Amino acid sequence: MDWTDHAKHEKQDSDPMKQLLEKIRRSLTELADDATLESSKRFFKDNDYQTIRFLGVKSASVRKIAKEQFAAVKNLSKEEVFSLCECLWQSPYLEEKSIACNWTYRFRHDFKPKDFGVFESWIERHIENWASCDVFCTGTVGTFLEMFPKHVAKLKQWAKSSNPWMRRAAAVSLIAPARKNLFHKEIFEIATILLHDDKDLVQKGYGWMLKSASVSDQAAVFRFVMDHKATMPRTALRYAIEKMPPHLKKEAMAKETAVF
Repeated sequence: MDWTDHAKHEKQDSDPMKQLLEKIRRSLTELADDATLESSKRFFKDNDYQTIRFLGVKSASVRKIAKEQFAAVKNLSKEEVFSLCECLWQSPYLEEKSIACNWTYRFRHDFKPKDFGVFESWIERHIENWASCDVFCTGTVGTFLEMFPKHVAKLKQWAKSSNPWMRRAAAVSLIAPARKNLFHKEIFEIATILLHDDKDLVQKGYGWMLKSASVSDQAAVFRFVMDHKATMPRTALRYAIEKMPPHLKKEAMAKETAVF
């Protein structure tokens, strides 16, 4: 290695952002244990379109590390922190992706309309399981949409994506707004687009969205379910009616007109 290469190497090693990432990864590795790893594997099952890799760190410990290490970046610009989050998203491990979700949400008061493109890119390129999808979309994306409602229309494009995680994201991003009776029209439009989706986790996603909407408008969700119950996947239907009273559940689940 000549002097120029050595100087470049030293500069990289002294990069504070690189050092922070290495510190986070050391902390996670030190707290990983086999029991948590095996428990996570049982809870988060892989399938033909979902891959989840773990270090084996308890969720509470991941949140603690995220909080502790955020102290080192909270005075940086949002763009600098998002750059760090991009590095964390590129990790194959759920724990590092979770820290990226945590840090992004902490900057919610600084969100700007242009951030939507960043969030969309992360979903498209880095999300490959329901856990990352739900944490990121119910928190960061849902909050963003409440701040900048005009972007809700773009979720209909997500719902038509060939990427199942984009399709699930279209629904679960509206979970928190749905509970506040926001985006009523778009919720039913997205549910209609996803109605016959062939992925069970997408079905569960839009069913969850409808269940959340039923908190503020039970009648509208029940009407949607009854209008579509003949072809609506049973998985989505069960999720949608979960918070309804027993007599409405019974009516929705009656099989005489249902064809599955």
